[in-house]
Amino acid sequence: MRINHRLRWAAFPLAATLVIVLSGCTQAQLNGYLPGFEEGQPAVTNQTERVSGLWTTSWIVLLIVGILTWGLTLWAIVVYRRRKGQTGLPVQLRYNMPIEIFYTIVPLILVVGFFAFTARDQVALETRFDSPDVTIEVQAKQWAWDFNYVDEDVYSAGVQAQADPDGEPGAIVDSELPVLVLPVNKKVEFKLESRDVIHSFWVIDFLYKKDVVPGKTNYMSVIPERIGTYAGKCAELCGEYHSMMLFNTEVVSQADYDTYIASLRAAGNTGQLDNNYDRNQNQPGTEAPTAQEGK
Repeated sequence: MRINHRLRWAAFPLAATLVIVLSGCTQAQLNGYLPGFEEGQPAVTNQTERVSGLWTTSWIVLLIVGILTWGLTLWAIVVYRRRKGQTGLPVQLRYNMPIEIFYTIVPLILVVGFFAFTARDQVALETRFDSPDVTIEVQAKQWAWDFNYVDEDVYSAGVQAQADPDGEPGAIVDSELPVLVLPVNKKVEFKLESRDVIHSFWVIDFLYKKDVVPGKTNYMSVIPERIGTYAGKCAELCGEYHSMMLFNTEVVSQADYDTYIASLRAAGNTGQLDNNYDRNQNQPGTEAPTAQEGK
């Protein structure tokens, strides 16, 4: 009874300390130090908080399991250590049914729980909009990006990132990177296509990426919710200059988006960059040349 009473009194300062520590956390800390979170600002997209929630909750659960495991290990080392003057082996036990049931049930609960929450969030992330406001076809290529604004029938052709001769080693000329422009608070659907090898479309602050596979169209749906410029890159090793396959994503107001589309049209970038520019012409569903035609 005395032990329980002491534990009860010890729990109060521990709980108060935990509340104080958590209340002083920044947005980045509360979201597992993931990118894309700023104090007093909305999330970058409608899905970033879902991703960060799964991430931080998983780490909290795993940390609790780790502390419990380390604590039991250290407790066994200290309590059951060999004392001075003791010889031989301690009493050996063949089994302990309660402990064996515990070590079977708890990992099973963890595995099922992680699977269930991951599947739930994956379904939400992968669900396509019934009627997107904006459809953009992303064409990945070694080593840059082309963007077709499907609804507006204009395009933006990207070139590979270039080294900055006046910058530090590894610096690039940021003004020459391909730019993907998105209107804020609009349902955007990306159609992901590859012109050559497997790439991966990744806007870092969106906390989600999607493989771009030759001969297969993948889709990604998102609602940008904060105006700003966000770095993007290829997240799949795709050849010699993979590290230079970069782009910027600009989330802008609807008026600025309309102005950007008008500038592409004024520059003559009308129509769509189609698969005539693909390097792979023998993918399933395409007309590969016959042996006779190749002579």
